Amino acid sequence: MSDSTFSVARSVVIAAPAPAIHERINDFHRWVDWSPWEGIDPSLQRTYTGPDAGVGASYAWVGNRKVGQGQMTITESQPNRLGLDLQFLKPFKANNTTVFALAPSGNDGNSTEVTWTMSGPKTFVSKIMGIFMSMDKLVGKDFEKGLASLKQVCERVS
Repeated sequence: MSDSTFSVARSVVIAAPAPAIHERINDFHRWVDWSPWEGIDPSLQRTYTGPDAGVGASYAWVGNRKVGQGQMTITESQPNRLGLDLQFLKPFKANNTTVFALAPSGNDGNSTEVTWTMSGPKTFVSKIMGIFMSMDKLVGKDFEKGLASLKQVCERVS
């Protein structure tokens, strides 16, 4: 990792098979059940475009200053990997790559390790913010919260 890029990653083991988890992350309509940013802005405006799920599915949001404005588009959808193009528009502009990697965990065949990673270039704003707090500290707790919610939702259904 160079001084001009960042990467934040968190993992959790979920007692559910990869296909059950994949269907929850591959459809933005289902993110309301587990996303760590749900509920921050009760007036959040969501727009879904493209297919309901998979490559080309897109989710845009406009919210209060805590939520900001942005858009995510699924760029890769494989059984064990989901890739997203993530664009923040407000409160600052940034373009990042997000990946969910799903790997078998344990010997039972029904547990999956999910790793959520976001990476991208350090913008001028993120370099300034980095003086006070790293991207890992800024985003890592949200990833932990989201993965815990995803685990709860997937294990409740399995």
